[in-house]
Amino acid sequence: MPRVSEAHLAARRQQILDAAVRCFTRNGFHQTSMQDVIKEADLSVGAFYRYFKSKNELIMAIAGTKISEVTGILDHLLTLDPMPPLPVFLDQVISQVEATLAADQTVRIAVQVWGEATHDDEVAEVVRDVYGRIRERMVRIAERAKDSGQLPADADAFGVGAAIFGLIQGYILQRILVGSVNQQIYVEGVRSLLGKV
Repeated sequence: MPRVSEAHLAARRQQILDAAVRCFTRNGFHQTSMQDVIKEADLSVGAFYRYFKSKNELIMAIAGTKISEVTGILDHLLTLDPMPPLPVFLDQVISQVEATLAADQTVRIAVQVWGEATHDDEVAEVVRDVYGRIRERMVRIAERAKDSGQLPADADAFGVGAAIFGLIQGYILQRILVGSVNQQIYVEGVRSLLGKV
């Protein structure tokens, strides 16, 4: 029996994730069965379960991919010298949110996952890990902002980082639940809240 290439395995895994995104976006997490995703992916049951054993595993994989995109942006911005103003960080992450909404709607799944995390310990653990990585970077951004004089020297970096992270989640919720939110106006509003930066 010929050995399956790594590229084939990766492509098949992505095929499943793309199918799951379409199903979860169209029908919601709870209304989507594993059979729905298998059918959407156009695979046999055996082929599917070689890659994923549960909806939670699918969610973890989708979340991990999207969070890696966001952390990549933040990691790049953290390397810049001089330190960009805090609203630039926010604007870049929101731009990624908008790009994701335009491409595949996975941001909508994030809101479903937040709700699921309130009563599913496995999902909650993933959410804590995934979003903890973003918040940790926001704290590092706040520390650099203090060092560059954008924030008062006595500002609590953890508190500022958590607040910036909350602004991103707030944008996502408004975008998904309320409707159109103007990114530029939102970021300018944050700039006004921060005062001088």
